[in-house]
Amino acid sequence: MNPEIVCTIAGSDSSGGAGIQSDLKTFHCFGLHGTAVLTAVTAQNNQQLSELAYLAPEFIAAQLAALQTNLAPKAIKLGLLGRQETLRVLENYLAGYSGPVVLDPVLRSASGAHFVSVALKGYLDRLRRFLRFVDVFTPNRFEAEQLLNRPLRDAREIQQGAEALLSLGAKSVLIKGGHFHDPLFSQDYWTDGKTSFWLANERACRLNYRGTGCALSAALTACLALGYEIKDALVVAKMYVNRGIRKAAVLPGKAAWLYHGDWPEEETDLPYLSDDYQAELKPPFPLLEERSLGLYPVVDRFSWVEQLLPCGLKQLQLRVKDKEGSALEAEIRQSVALAKQYQARLFVNDHWELALRYGAYGVHLGQDDFQRTDFEKLRKAGLRLGISTHGYYEMARAHALRPSYLAFGPIYHTTSKAISLPPQGISRLKRWRRTLSYPLVAIGGINSERISEVCSTGVDGVALISAITQAPDPLKATLELLTRVSQHDPHAK
Repeated sequence: MNPEIVCTIAGSDSSGGAGIQSDLKTFHCFGLHGTAVLTAVTAQNNQQLSELAYLAPEFIAAQLAALQTNLAPKAIKLGLLGRQETLRVLENYLAGYSGPVVLDPVLRSASGAHFVSVALKGYLDRLRRFLRFVDVFTPNRFEAEQLLNRPLRDAREIQQGAEALLSLGAKSVLIKGGHFHDPLFSQDYWTDGKTSFWLANERACRLNYRGTGCALSAALTACLALGYEIKDALVVAKMYVNRGIRKAAVLPGKAAWLYHGDWPEEETDLPYLSDDYQAELKPPFPLLEERSLGLYPVVDRFSWVEQLLPCGLKQLQLRVKDKEGSALEAEIRQSVALAKQYQARLFVNDHWELALRYGAYGVHLGQDDFQRTDFEKLRKAGLRLGISTHGYYEMARAHALRPSYLAFGPIYHTTSKAISLPPQGISRLKRWRRTLSYPLVAIGGINSERISEVCSTGVDGVALISAITQAPDPLKATLELLTRVSQHDPHAK
């Protein structure tokens, strides 16, 4: 199978730490074939930029034409452009291009040297008009301030600045926060005008990390070429750069070369994603006394709880979607009380206030439930929290709350819930098991034929709905499934 083709249109860094050299390393790490169109050649090292030569616009156009014959890219990353003539060539090319375009507007080097030293005002004016071709615009603070001609001093001004950049034509904007003076976090802000969020990571030691912006935009381009939605792609790209900083090779003069590896898979690099600027790391929810959740039925009535608990289940989830008022309250009250009699852990789906009122063991929430939930009340009451996730964006959003466990799916096609997302599959479940320290529950389309494959990934729980509630003999099915799950339990003594 041939790899997808991606293209970097940027300058060459003679030191190998940034520019097309960094981009091509990044593309390779994501299993892609990277092509390169040079816009400029630099003479620089880890300390300074000594010379800069731009390529003629005719030669840039010739490179693009040569690649277009049989190496047309699935996605394009733009870096150092530097001249209005280069922007004019790219406008002509991108007018007929339909794939995603990511622009990292390189205006100065990591050492502080300006790449646009002649007619900066004219170049910035042209760059503003050029933004209509860009799907994701990734300026740092300095670059955003230059384009907006005003300072960005705090979270509110960053958000306003991103909206102003959208108004210039960019389809979405990520303002990078590495240059802001936050002692705890480095925080980036992304918006497309409809959705917005902050991505936070604990700040690394103060070094001059070469090529972070190049690697971030290249990793983002790679993920878009691989078919990831933009919100998921942003999280993966952040993980890639966070790991690159964490494992960077330190050089003399407080400089460092970013580490380039394969797909990022370590939880320490997963950003905390939140709707608001994060002033502090939230305290974690209580741990599960027993990490293993084992067989984890999801049922919609107290009558199911009453039938299944005598089978020896250690936990259930009550998900009632078709009752309100006193009828709903009765279902939850009775289920919580009976679970306590059996010393089983009962998680109430969605209805956190009733779970709190009747002393449920925990609450399970979907991503759509966040806005109407008081997480601090749940934490203070000592309830456990489980959160459903379907990809990197939702995993990072859940990670910011530091829950008791995470659920991931749908692993297979399912009809139990209206989900527009495609099945995630066993390979992605394995990847999350390698990445996360949280207890991990698999859910979605799992039945008796598939359960062994799911359990072999090392997950801590398997959530089932129709495999039990629609079985000809639900109690017999439950006992058989309990036996099969226990055989694979990595925490069994």
